[in-house]
Amino acid sequence: MKRSVVRWEVGGVFLIFFAGSLLHFAYEWSGRSPAVAIFAAVNESVWEHLKLAFWPSVLYACVEFPFLRRQSGSFVFGKAAGIWTMPVMIAGLFYGYTGVLGHHVLWVDILIFFVGIAAGQGVSCVILRSTRERKSLNAIGLVMLLALAGALVVFTFAPPEVAPFRDPVNGSYGVP
Repeated sequence: MKRSVVRWEVGGVFLIFFAGSLLHFAYEWSGRSPAVAIFAAVNESVWEHLKLAFWPSVLYACVEFPFLRRQSGSFVFGKAAGIWTMPVMIAGLFYGYTGVLGHHVLWVDILIFFVGIAAGQGVSCVILRSTRERKSLNAIGLVMLLALAGALVVFTFAPPEVAPFRDPVNGSYGVP
């Protein structure tokens, strides 16, 4: 049974990466729909790119739930911990390497996106395979997911004017 968790999490890396890559363009494809702005990047800021991992991961977790919930009593917490790992890794690696180089490199950005997703799925896998049922952990996980979802939505439409929210292409913030 534990092998199925590994298969689900590894498969998720590729599906989340593919779905997130499509979301990169979805806002423009939609004619700049405010509804699509909730889920897709509205500009080239680091913050907006974090949605590209978050929403596909949440959707994938919803698909996984009926299949894996009996194998892990702390499913929601495991997925939340993994999903929170993704933006931390993506932002940390991006700012780390651009701080050293002084500029970004597209193929490195894409690799970081993939590595961030893989790290998040890895964290999720470890927790899903090792935790016993703890309803309090699942409640904490749900709060973690709702907090991140709320921040991603609010800061798309009302971002603070600080570096992670700034579009490096045109200097704008949030929905153009």
